[in-house]
Amino acid sequence: MASNAPIGVFDSGLGGISVVREIRREMPNEHIIYFGDSANAPYGTKTPEEVRRLSFAIVERFIAMGVKAIVIACNTATSAAVDDLRATYDLPIISMEPALKVACDRGHGLPQRVIVAATPLTLREKKFTALMHRFSADNTIYRQPCPDLVEIVEHDQLEDHDLVMATLHRYFDVYDLDTIDSVVLGCTHFVFYRDYFRELLPASTAIIDGNEGTVRHLHDLLEASHELAASDAQGGVTLENSDTSERMAVLAAKRLDS
Repeated sequence: MASNAPIGVFDSGLGGISVVREIRREMPNEHIIYFGDSANAPYGTKTPEEVRRLSFAIVERFIAMGVKAIVIACNTATSAAVDDLRATYDLPIISMEPALKVACDRGHGLPQRVIVAATPLTLREKKFTALMHRFSADNTIYRQPCPDLVEIVEHDQLEDHDLVMATLHRYFDVYDLDTIDSVVLGCTHFVFYRDYFRELLPASTAIIDGNEGTVRHLHDLLEASHELAASDAQGGVTLENSDTSERMAVLAAKRLDS
């Protein structure tokens, strides 16, 4: 039976809006409630315990709103909290992890050289270490923390071309980029930088994120449980944020429509 209950999506700030855009594009009949925790951003420099506490509070908020599924549109929150959340709540909780498998599979058996750009916490958590271990024997994988890329999005500096490119060069000039097969955007904030990464990287270097695969998984789970919204349902997006300032509301809407 179709369900017009909303889908809850959350992130440490504005990055998860890149996932909301993908859901809206692929599942236009769904009502999405997005919660950005910008008042507590960034998560990537917090302890796992802090991130778990914040994630549970947001999920409790969604449960009270009657959501039918939750998407953790945050690699950092996934790393710190998804196992405990799934053990506690009886509804689909879709998580994200850096799309390292996609990057390595591109080689069709040939070794790949991959940079994973993510937050410091994502890259040092056990979840990513286990993921990396699956592929590191046959591929060369570099962990590259990029915390300032989160801050640039949160402070509405994404259109400052000189600042963004200087920040990317600071993180990536240590690599011989002509030898890199792909860069994995392991933070949903980083998806907003795709055009900048294209400018930075050789044309032969792939830029990979996990948004499309995450949304496909969400669709498949809802379809299997007959909970997709009716084909005549009026979809939409509700944007909420722990930072209740007018500035943040305007910025969130800007990122949704950019």
